[in-house]
Amino acid sequence: MSAILLLNGPNLGILGQREPEVYGTDSLADIAQAVREEVAGPDWKVVSIQHDSEGDLVRAVHDNYDTVGAIVNPGALMVAGWSLRDALANYPRPWVEVHLSNVWAREQWRHESVLAPLASGVVVGLGALGYRLGARALLALAARESA
Repeated sequence: MSAILLLNGPNLGILGQREPEVYGTDSLADIAQAVREEVAGPDWKVVSIQHDSEGDLVRAVHDNYDTVGAIVNPGALMVAGWSLRDALANYPRPWVEVHLSNVWAREQWRHESVLAPLASGVVVGLGALGYRLGARALLALAARESA
């Protein structure tokens, strides 16, 4: 069975309640279900992990090297998550960075991600749809790798 890692960082566990005008009304469970639907099939599963602690996210990356790819929303760790960056630098598969809001239309401090240069791609500003697009990209990348 093939698996995709769905990794979400600080404050994303309260999606649906947290500033819905910025982050939308979908909960993290709704988003995880949407990703499951996107990769639907008996041979696919989604490993969904959310932590508010960077160290727990690092451990989740290390523990999931066997996945075929990852969708990562690091939240605010995008600007200072250096240990998460190091963990993702060693992750042996493609991964996509996703942000619900358009980070470049927000505060200046959100305009640079320390993770993005390592990502296979970045999706921003498309709300929960961005996770589905990230899943589609990973399926295409996985197919290309296995061809």
